[in-house]
Amino acid sequence: MNHEDLDAVIDGVGARMKELRTRRGLRLADVSESTGVSISILSRLESGLRNPSLDVLLKIARVFHVPLDELVGAPASGDPRVHPKPVRRHGMIFIPLTTRPIGVQAFKVILPGREPDIAITQSIHVGYEWLFVLTGTLHLKIGAELTILGAGEVAEFDTAAPHGMASGSMEPVEVLTLFSAQGEQIHIRDA
Repeated sequence: MNHEDLDAVIDGVGARMKELRTRRGLRLADVSESTGVSISILSRLESGLRNPSLDVLLKIARVFHVPLDELVGAPASGDPRVHPKPVRRHGMIFIPLTTRPIGVQAFKVILPGREPDIAITQSIHVGYEWLFVLTGTLHLKIGAELTILGAGEVAEFDTAAPHGMASGSMEPVEVLTLFSAQGEQIHIRDA
């Protein structure tokens, strides 16, 4: 990386910090409390009036739960690992775990907490879905039937039936899901 590229990376850190903070609904005071970095320093970093030190960048990356590379906007290194970009849809966060546009696709889904008596929105589409609850309580509604799943439980269903899922409480739920538009069911093999 040449000097001009390095300057461009450093110049963009403040804007990325502010974007991450506002996307998460945090105030400068919240970040200050979590990192121990003063509000005035954080404000100057976000406005580009000050360059961040490595220890400050590490603290901020930890608070935002992002890799340091993402916070500083480092160019791709040729790393073969998948670096998923979360997508927010209908209040849920989808993190793609596969990159293939066809075949079985894997996602980590984070569903926000909600009042349990709020109706679950349902949809239909061609395919088959398998899900595993990582944390929290999931309300899975297929047609008129409501199934309540806890951490470690799995479900699979044909997505041609009206279906929807939501947190069963005010706490968020994390789910791993496999989806196949072709409608294949998951096959488990015994040893």
